[in-house]
Amino acid sequence: MNSFFVQDNQSPTQPVLQAENVHKSYEQGAIRVLNGVNFEAHAGQTVALCGPSGCGKSTLLHLLGGLDAHTSGNIFVHGAELSRGHSILRLLRHQIGFVFQLHHLIPGLTLEENCLIPAVAAGTPRNAARQRMQELAERTGIAHRLNQPIQKLSGGERQRTALCRALMNRPEILLADEPTGSLDERTSIQIFELLLELVVTEQITLIMATHDRTLARRCHRLVEMRDGRVVEADAACLPEHQEAKCP
Repeated sequence: MNSFFVQDNQSPTQPVLQAENVHKSYEQGAIRVLNGVNFEAHAGQTVALCGPSGCGKSTLLHLLGGLDAHTSGNIFVHGAELSRGHSILRLLRHQIGFVFQLHHLIPGLTLEENCLIPAVAAGTPRNAARQRMQELAERTGIAHRLNQPIQKLSGGERQRTALCRALMNRPEILLADEPTGSLDERTSIQIFELLLELVVTEQITLIMATHDRTLARRCHRLVEMRDGRVVEADAACLPEHQEAKCP
């Protein structure tokens, strides 16, 4: 697969996703995971979250996606505050897609059935949902495997399935938690190339937690985290990848 580069031609205004002084703790504050995180992402950007295990990357993604509640601070989606009064279900169904490291597909269902779950939950008409499923399956190279049960898919095929599921409802933002972490090097590169391609074809913003700095440096921005804080946020392009314009 040829390398795919993402051009960032936009002049950022209001972020599509923003965290202001966000804290997250457990056990009544005894366990502190995030300590005043400030973060933002703009439309069409690819952003890599890097840092050692336990620094808070996955927790931040979960909070940004409404999968968990922050202890204090503010999170905004298109300028609207994400809170208990916000329609979290609507957010997850229509605005944000999530890809997990271990894909979290449902055993016993086929590839197609797993991918159709978000469309069913959103009330998408059957024919429209199947058309969207076919379109995504062809883009991700798994159209010939639609009727296969999840147990018979390879690791790369499962992650491609997870991508299809996350994009079924045409979200504006894709959050990916170590999407290549459980894959071999060759498959990791293929999945990452596919992610970059989908950012353009689906016109989405990608925020990805990763330990792979080679892949991270091909994103528009690399955000470094340590001890539950953002310690550095810079353009991440390598000199040999100048096709991807850094903001």
